Amino acid sequence: MPARHPPESDALRGSIDLLVLKALSLTPMHGWGIGIRIQQISRGRLDVNQGSLYPALQRLEHRGDVESSWQSTENNRRARFYKITPQGRRALGEEVEKWKRFADTMALILES
Repeated sequence: MPARHPPESDALRGSIDLLVLKALSLTPMHGWGIGIRIQQISRGRLDVNQGSLYPALQRLEHRGDVESSWQSTENNRRARFYKITPQGRRALGEEVEKWKRFADTMALILES
């Protein structure tokens, strides 16, 4: 029998772009910081795998939802910092609405 993944893993995989945009809507940050921020705002319930995070950042940058530049971190290390674009803010709003509709629909089904 294949190993079961924690329930968050499948949901996380399908919503990583939304989570990244939400984290970046607060302030620009580097990839590691984005993962930490998602963990913080989820109160430790979501742990974003770096192997999922960086492809999501590349995908979002390719779509024009985020842009990046090299900057120094607090520890004087060079890191790529990501910033949400105006297009990304619109995409975030649309994705939040889609997620809410989906969650409402799932609640209807599960409560029946």
